[in-house]
Amino acid sequence: QVQLVESGGGLAQPGGSLRLSCAASGFTFSTSSMSWARQAPGKGLEWVAGISSSGHNTFRADSVTGRFTISRDNDKNTLYLQMNSLKPEDTALYYCSKGWGPRGDVWGQGTQVTVSS
Repeated sequence: QVQLVESGGGLAQPGGSLRLSCAASGFTFSTSSMSWARQAPGKGLEWVAGISSSGHNTFRADSVTGRFTISRDNDKNTLYLQMNSLKPEDTALYYCSKGWGPRGDVWGQGTQVTVSS
C-alpha cells in the first residue's frame, strides 16, 4: 500500500522553528522526486518545496526561500521540511507528495502548522 504520513506540525511563535517529517512506504522512495505543498484557510494549494530523488536538486517557493529547507533520507524513506523564521502567513495545512511539483500522484493526510503569538 502506497502511503505518506506527515508529522511534526503544531503551534509555533513568530520567528520560531518546526521540522516536518513525511514517512513513505509502499513505493521506491529513493527513485522518487518528492514535494511539500501547503494550503492556508481560504486559499489555493501552494507548492512550497521539491527535491529530486538523489537530493541534489531542490526547489523552494519565493515565499519560503531563505527560511525553509527540504531534505530527505533515502535510507529511512523519510522526507523533511525544516522551517525557520516562521511567520503568521506560514499557517496552513502542509502536505507531502510523491513527485515534482504541485500535482503529485500520492499525497499524505497533511499536518497542521499554526504560527501565532
